[in-house]
Amino acid sequence: MSPIPRRSLLKAAAVAGAAAQFSWVPGARDAEAAPRAETADDGPVTLDWLEDGGLGAAPGSTVGVPWPKGAHQPGQTFALTDAGGKAVPVQSWPIAYWPDGSLKWTAHAVSSGSGKLTLTAGDAAAPDKKVTVDKSGGTIDVSTGVITVKIGKNGSTIIKSVTRGSTEIARNGRLVLVRQPEIEDEDQSTVRTERFDGAIGEVTVEQDGPVRAVVRIDGKHRKGGRSWLPFSIRLYFYAGADSFRMVHTITYDGTQEPGQASGDFIRGLGVRFSVPMRDESYDRHIRIGGEGTGLLREAVKGITGLRRDPGAAVQAAQYAGQKLPDPSTWDQRVTTRLQYIPEWGDYTLCQLSADGFTLRKRTKKGYGWIGAGGGRRASGFGYVGGVSGGFSFGLRDFWEKYPAQLDIRDAHTDAAQVTLWLWSPEAQPMDLRFYHDGMGQDTYAKQLEGLNITYEDYEPEFGTPYGIARTSELLFWANDSTPGAETLAQQVAAVRVLPQLAAPPRQLIKAKVFGPGLYSEPDRSTPAKAKIEDHLDFLFAYYKDQVEQRRWYGFWDYGDFMHTYDTVRHQWRYDVGGYAWDNSELSPDIWLWFAYIRSGRADIFRFAEALTRHTGEVDVYHIGQWAGLGTRHGVQHYADSAKQQRIANTTYRRYYYFLTADERVGDLMHANVDSDETFLVLDPQRKVRTDPYTPDRHALSIGFGTDWSGLVSAWLTEWERKGPKWEKAKARVLSTMEGIAAQPNGFVQGSGLYDLDTGKFAVASSPVVSVSHLSAVFGLNELCAELIDLVDMPKFHQAYFDYCRYFNATKAEQKARYGSDFGTLLLFQGHSRLDAYAAVQTGDAALAKRAWAKFYNSDGYAEASPWKTEPLSGPVALVAGSEAAWVSSNDTALYGLAAIENLALLGDRMP
Repeated sequence: MSPIPRRSLLKAAAVAGAAAQFSWVPGARDAEAAPRAETADDGPVTLDWLEDGGLGAAPGSTVGVPWPKGAHQPGQTFALTDAGGKAVPVQSWPIAYWPDGSLKWTAHAVSSGSGKLTLTAGDAAAPDKKVTVDKSGGTIDVSTGVITVKIGKNGSTIIKSVTRGSTEIARNGRLVLVRQPEIEDEDQSTVRTERFDGAIGEVTVEQDGPVRAVVRIDGKHRKGGRSWLPFSIRLYFYAGADSFRMVHTITYDGTQEPGQASGDFIRGLGVRFSVPMRDESYDRHIRIGGEGTGLLREAVKGITGLRRDPGAAVQAAQYAGQKLPDPSTWDQRVTTRLQYIPEWGDYTLCQLSADGFTLRKRTKKGYGWIGAGGGRRASGFGYVGGVSGGFSFGLRDFWEKYPAQLDIRDAHTDAAQVTLWLWSPEAQPMDLRFYHDGMGQDTYAKQLEGLNITYEDYEPEFGTPYGIARTSELLFWANDSTPGAETLAQQVAAVRVLPQLAAPPRQLIKAKVFGPGLYSEPDRSTPAKAKIEDHLDFLFAYYKDQVEQRRWYGFWDYGDFMHTYDTVRHQWRYDVGGYAWDNSELSPDIWLWFAYIRSGRADIFRFAEALTRHTGEVDVYHIGQWAGLGTRHGVQHYADSAKQQRIANTTYRRYYYFLTADERVGDLMHANVDSDETFLVLDPQRKVRTDPYTPDRHALSIGFGTDWSGLVSAWLTEWERKGPKWEKAKARVLSTMEGIAAQPNGFVQGSGLYDLDTGKFAVASSPVVSVSHLSAVFGLNELCAELIDLVDMPKFHQAYFDYCRYFNATKAEQKARYGSDFGTLLLFQGHSRLDAYAAVQTGDAALAKRAWAKFYNSDGYAEASPWKTEPLSGPVALVAGSEAAWVSSNDTALYGLAAIENLALLGDRMP
């Protein structure tokens, strides 16, 4: 994104003549939506579960299904049947529209099913037990037909009660935050903490059945006169379920200054419930998940292993969680001494790393803890209750997002307390301070020198966590009695891997979503195709293995991976400036989602899901002066001073949203609709400009590559979703497309001056050649493929085809077309997919040939690359494992996308 020369001339043109530069108005011929398809396939769609086992013990699942243009009109209803033809209740709603108004994506919620399901146009079956929502009283009451949950409208109690039938299973569900105001690195500190409680600010019912209900609660954590750490909670309920799901998001708005010991350090962050305990202590049960489906299975008052035996049947019943016979029927040597058997009221499982958890218990507060075991990776599941009912609970990604903890307290009293700690209070406080003192980089010149040695773009006060967010997922069950082993195992499995229904790859391909023609199902029909498929499989497997080997886990880190490898240290450059965390550099998000949507592989989906949850929350600012911007790759996810659109790119969220209808990701995409305003706050080119420039609301410098691709993805998504600002978003999609097309050199012009009020680019008075190797590698090709399919604007189509044609052209060809060449470029292999796309769109056989030439014989990975790993062990490495020292995340993302798109577009024209 090079700056535009003669900026004063262009600025004058923008202010004085912007209105005259554009002819687009709704209905103008050159900017129309593509015409409606004459025929469209509205046939049945077979849905299947990502993993075996179907819905299991989860409350329900929601899936997004795409449709070809014109297949279904708004108002269409849908029916679902199982493999035997039996109707399955389903709730359906639109989540995106084609420009002609027909349905593009629909969401479908189910609360039952274990095998393949068939979705067709038709009338939905109603569930036997519907979800209902009553907002009339002082609480919002949601009933699944099995359980009723009362949700608070104000105060600090999020969930007033959870009942099953007439039995109250849990109450007083609330959010807890422990703040530590001071942190010291040595052993002389005195630890002080203070507790804040989540205070409700607003409650919104987003869906009210009949199969699925969603309630959103927003607020902040409060103590006295201070409120901070905003939260957004969504509660999901499904028809006939005895459970519900919580999606919990916090946005950090505290203060932590580098070099300062005082600040807002989070010592504990959790969700807490009280659980009524009605049964005799020997009929009260504790279940805590260990490794896999392993469980600690105990009673508050155990009657096994005693010196005197109450009877084998009694002992077996207690271990199974069943109601015991009356003690008068036991061996009286036990019955008469029950009062001397301790009652164990408190349990804690603590996972302080990805490699170890400890479990301990005690009788009650004030008395010593007893070790109760431990292991490597706990499931994050627990249960407390008795034969008359109990509460199961679980935290997803428990060990992956350590430090986490489960507490059960006072199970020997009439009310136990359960806390699921998203950040364990036994861990070190959450230290988000920037990691170095600046090393004298107090001018742009010095900062550029720092960039030249560590690849870190440093600037004072820019490495702040203020405004980053994190989302966690929790599950809760209201049981009518202590569950048996099989049911517990199913609940554990749901916590570990939340069941997800999915549409098959062929439906996505047929519907032509996410860029028509850019992906196809894996094809090994020829040796050349098979070899590329092998390479793609190798790269995914390697990154999946590296996450484990390098322990890329933790509350803020899980989901991301590293940027570049240090071949000398046999270690990724986790501590070297811009070579550390990847932060979506060159679109690995798209590579992984394309890898999934073409294959339907569950392991790729789960990897991409974790990446999306991370990059959309942690690598992007959600509040504050940089809201709507993301942070470039670095040692900390927020460390680098390059706060840019390219990282906040809505394209990276679209896949997960449309495949799952996830509301939180929908929030993130909608929040970006007005992110063009960020260019008034922060100039992404401020350190390298050579000409005078002051951000002006009517003449903002915005690049046509990384900047515009981030902006237009948010606008396009809002338009497709018919969000609150869809008309404005649609106008900006069309006006900026026309503005780029109208430039003397189209995309090759590099950037333009944008008017925030009109949403239009000024047209430069003279041609400029300004091309960056980065412009098209943050989703531009994938976005333009969608836009060209959606919008009938020939001048824009030609402008993009020209960019595709000339990036990988010879310097002589570039100069002949534009009057000068593009200078020194790189990333040719990644750009081969632009050759392939333009070749298909224009019918240019020479471009098709060049696409494969650049793919095989330019930069990036080659057929001659090793395509294997080498073993590592001590003393060379910290832990034994493997390395592929020739692999880099930039090359992986580019190779992955080029391989997938070239195979789909030109697989029949391989050399």
